[in-house]
Formats: sequence, structure tokens, C-alpha cells
Amino acid sequence: KTVPAPSPWAALFLIGLWNQFKCSGRYRQRIRFGKVVFLVVVLAAAGILCYVGAYVFITYDDYDHFFEDVYTLIPAVTIIAVGGLLFIIGLIGCCATIRESRYGLAAFVVLLLLVFVTEVLVVVFGYIYRSKVEDEVNHSIQKVYNEYNGTNTDAPSRAIDYVQRQLHCCGIHNYSDWRNTRWFNESRNNSIPVSCCKPNVSNCTGSLAHPGDLYPEGCEALVVKKLKEIIMYVIWAALTFAAIQVFGMLCAFVVLCRRSRDPAYELLMTGGTYA
Repeated sequence: KTVPAPSPWAALFLIGLWNQFKCSGRYRQRIRFGKVVFLVVVLAAAGILCYVGAYVFITYDDYDHFFEDVYTLIPAVTIIAVGGLLFIIGLIGCCATIRESRYGLAAFVVLLLLVFVTEVLVVVFGYIYRSKVEDEVNHSIQKVYNEYNGTNTDAPSRAIDYVQRQLHCCGIHNYSDWRNTRWFNESRNNSIPVSCCKPNVSNCTGSLAHPGDLYPEGCEALVVKKLKEIIMYVIWAALTFAAIQVFGMLCAFVVLCRRSRDPAYELLMTGGTYA
């Protein structure tokens, strides 16, 4: 007996059954799990960016007397705004994932692109203001030291004492710079602020007769270094999450294209069956 040739309808049925199997169960769950993981990364990025921006603001409050250009805060303000926008984008992405909305996914991609452009601007502004930090500090630091009066109620005095203790420095270039300040000339006791004293020296009075008790390094270079480091935190945060967003936009674009061209993927998202 001859074996009958398989019916073309049976072949089509098997192909449809295979596609339906492929687009169900664990395969569908893996796709959705990947989308959820990326959305969690987006929300985490939003929180980290806001934290970095807040850190810059807090640090600025400690060093604001050493540079007068408030526009230096533009990168920090922008990155906090980006963090807030990323949080909203994450919520939109969650809703689009739950509802399997093509339009929601498209809005997600557009907003990610907007945030990406903003982060590029943050990087550009960061490098611009990073190059200006040294000139700003050089212009302002002498004025701040001349305004020092040694009282805790005076903002410049608190700023100088804080910086000298935190950065382990003294004076502008070294402790001898205090000889040229108004406070030193008025006090006439051959002493400088005790914030210049090394922490491991007991009974330090700031007397210039004991220079070994004082920090030898000046504050100007250390303040510049600290401020540049802070701006670099903003730049690296923006670059890192910009790279993550490029990956996310590419993935979302692939999903959109696949949904529009592949009927099997439509079954994956809707849970339907072949007719």
C-alpha cells in the first residue's frame, strides 16, 4: 500500500500550532519579564539621578562662597528634572506593559529620546562649567578670606572653617596667606584659625610659632579639585544612563516593529489563537 501524501491543510495546522506554542507560556513570560526588568532599571535610574542632583545642591551650599556664578548649578538642576521625568516615563512604561498598548510604548520611546537629548545637554553644560571652576574659585577665594572674622554667625567664616577642616588645608596657597588677611592684622596674636590645626595635635591654638601643628597645603587647589569631582559625578551619571536609555529605545523600537509586522507576536501580546 502507498502512504497517502500529507494534506496541505494538515501542514498549515501544524505550523499554526507551533507558532501558537512558541508565543505562549514561558516564551511570553520571558518577553514580559525582560520589559519589567528594564522598567525597574529606569525607575532606579530616576532615583539615582535625583540623588546625584541633590548631592550637588548640598555640596554647593558648603562651597557657594568660593564661586559666584550660580549658573554652575544648571547641570544639577537639569539632572534632577531628568530624574523626575524618568520616573514619569517609568510609570508610563509600566502602564504600557500592563495594557500592552502600542501607543503607550511609542510614547515611552519618544519620552526616552527626549530625556536622552537632555542628558546630552547635561554632559555639555557639565564640561563647560567644569572648565570655569578654577577661574571662579581664583576670583572669589581671596575675597572670602578677607571677610573672615572668626565668628560662627558669619557665613564666610563658617565656610572657611568648614573647608579647612574637611579638606585638611589652610589658607589659599598655604597657612602663611593668613598674614595678609584683615582678621590676622586685627587680632595681632600671631595666630590663625584653629580650623587649620591638624586633628591629631592636642592643644593646638593656631600659633604660627608652631607650623608643624598646621595643615601645610592651601585650600584653593583642593576646592577646585573637589568642585570638579562633583561636576564629574553629574557627567558620568548622565552618560551612564544615556547609554542605558539608548539600549532601551532600541529594544522598544524592535518591539514596535515586530508588533506591526509579525502576527505571531500579536498573539504573544494578546493571547489569541490562529483562526
